[in-house]
Amino acid sequence: MSNALKLGVNGAAGRMGQRVVALATQDKALRVTAAYESASSTRLGYDAGELAGVGKLNIPLQSTIEHAVDVIIDFSTPAGCMHILKLCEARQIPLVISTTGLTAEQRAEVASAAQTTPILMAPSMSLAVNIAMKLVGDAARALRDHSSGVDVEIIERHHRYKEDSPSGTALKFGEIVAREMGQTDHVHGREGQTGQRPRTEIGYHAVRVGDNVGEHTIVFGMLGETLEVVVRGQSRDSYALGALTAAKFLVTQSAGLYTMNDALGL
Repeated sequence: MSNALKLGVNGAAGRMGQRVVALATQDKALRVTAAYESASSTRLGYDAGELAGVGKLNIPLQSTIEHAVDVIIDFSTPAGCMHILKLCEARQIPLVISTTGLTAEQRAEVASAAQTTPILMAPSMSLAVNIAMKLVGDAARALRDHSSGVDVEIIERHHRYKEDSPSGTALKFGEIVAREMGQTDHVHGREGQTGQRPRTEIGYHAVRVGDNVGEHTIVFGMLGETLEVVVRGQSRDSYALGALTAAKFLVTQSAGLYTMNDALGL
C-alpha cells in the first residue's frame, strides 16, 4: 500500500466520481487521498467514502488541492474541469479528463496546459467504446470508395440527466468517419422537407431516456445492405475502470496530451 499511487478525484460527489472512488478503494495499486467539488457545492466537507457507499475514508470533499496526489481524475463539469486544470497545470499534476462538453476555447486551454503537464483527455474511458472507435475507423476506410455511396448515421442514447448533446463520444465517432470518408456536413436531427440526403452528410440523433449509461450505434447504409457497429454500456463501472487505467498510465508519462488509445495500446 505504501507504493500505491495517490489519487485525487474531481467531481467526487457526482455519479461517476462516486464510482471512481468506490472502485479505486478495491485496487491495491491506488489509494484515494483527495476528493474535490466546486466551491459552491453543498457537499463540501462530506466524506468521499461515505458518499460512494464504501464507508468512511476520512477524505472530506474540498474545493482546492490541499493534500499530496500523484494524479487526478476529473469527472465533473466543463467549469469544474477548467478549475482543476489550472491547479494541475500550476503544480504539474497529471490529469485525466473524462468530462465532456468542453468548448473549443476550453479544449485549447487543455492543449496549452499539456505543454507542461501530462494530460489524458478522451470522450469515453470505456475499453469497448475505444475498440469500437478503431473498428469504425477501419470500416469507414474500407467503405470510402464504395460504388453506391455510403450514408452514415450516429444514434446515441444516454440517461435523462446528461447535459450535453450529442455526446462527446458520438461527436468523436463522427470525427473518425469524416476523417476517413471526407463528409463535411454534420447534421443534428431532421425535421420537415429536408430533401434528398446528400453524400457529404453525417447525421446525429440523441436520445435521452431513464438511466441509460451510454449506447452508440454507427450505421453505414449502402444500397442493398447495412453495416452497424453497436456498443452499449451496462454500468458506469466500465467508464470508471477505464479512467483508473488511464491514471496508472499517465503517471509514467512526460508532459503532453494523450488519449485512451495511448493508455490501451490501440
